[in-house]
Order: sequence, then structure tokens, then C-alpha cells
Amino acid sequence: MKKLAFFALIIFVLTGVTNAQEKKISTDFSMGFQLNQFQNDFGLGLNFTTPYFANKRVALRLRGNLMFNEHISDDVTVWSPYSNVSLGMVGVAGIIGDFIRLYGEGGMITLFPSDDFSSESVVFGGYGVFGFEFYFYQGGNYFIEIGGIGTGAIADKAVNQPVYSNGLMISTGFRIHF
Repeated sequence: MKKLAFFALIIFVLTGVTNAQEKKISTDFSMGFQLNQFQNDFGLGLNFTTPYFANKRVALRLRGNLMFNEHISDDVTVWSPYSNVSLGMVGVAGIIGDFIRLYGEGGMITLFPSDDFSSESVVFGGYGVFGFEFYFYQGGNYFIEIGGIGTGAIADKAVNQPVYSNGLMISTGFRIHF
């Protein structure tokens, strides 16, 4: 009986060591959810990432966000919704251990402003971020990104005509891999 228990323990330990060395970082198609802060505008959205190519170091990422612009209208502070769509290229900068991926991403963004604060129907711009993906298991990760966005968008119907979706860009969320 002792030999059987010892043999079972050895099998258990070897299986655990083998599984511990299995890579958690996925290079497959993924989709996820994010919370954003673009300058002073809060938003939430979805993201879709292609499978990684070029030696598993490059991918394309499509995002769609519902944003909320805080502005003054008739002496009242209001949050007006608008949307944006971005397409960017992701480049892997490195991997720490087997559970953190460092990357950079840059691309184009298109804003669809609200008539409540802008007379423009479409605004084009660009963005760039540095990000970290933390893999809690092979099928998913949490991420955090920080960077910048430049669109030249002006809320010309709002008091003082402030710029929006320009400057600091922060996103966090999760992705599920398929």
C-alpha cells in the first residue's frame, strides 16, 4: 500500500511539473471587453484580436466603444454618448515568465460625435498605447493599457468649445481566447 501511495504521489508531482511548464500565453483569436478613459471621456467597449502572425509577434485589433462626453448644456452638466471605432496593429515587446505579455499598439481611430456637442459627423485620428496582459489561465487574460490619442476633435456646440478624445488614453479589461 505504501508503494502504491508513493507511486501515486510521484505521478501527481510529475504531472504538476509538466502542467506548470505549459505556456499560458495564447496567440489565438480573442475577444474582450474594456473600460476606457480618453482624456475626460469615460467609455466601455468590445475588442477583437486576430491570431498572432509573423513568428507570433504581430496581430491586428479592432475596437468599438461607446463613450460619454461630459459638457455643459443650458447651464446643466450632461453626459452625451458618442461612439468610436479603431483598428490597430499590436506588436509583442516581450514576455515575462509564462503569464505576462508586454506589447505596443498603434493605429487609426474614427469618432462619431453626438449632435449634442459637435457639428461634425465624423472625426479621424490616431492612437498609441503600451500594454500588459496578465494571463490567469490559457484561455483568458486581464489587460491594462496607457498611451495617447490625437484626433483634433472639438466640441464646438458646448460651452467654451473644449477638445475631447485627445491626450491621455487608459484602458483596462479582459480578453477570452478561442
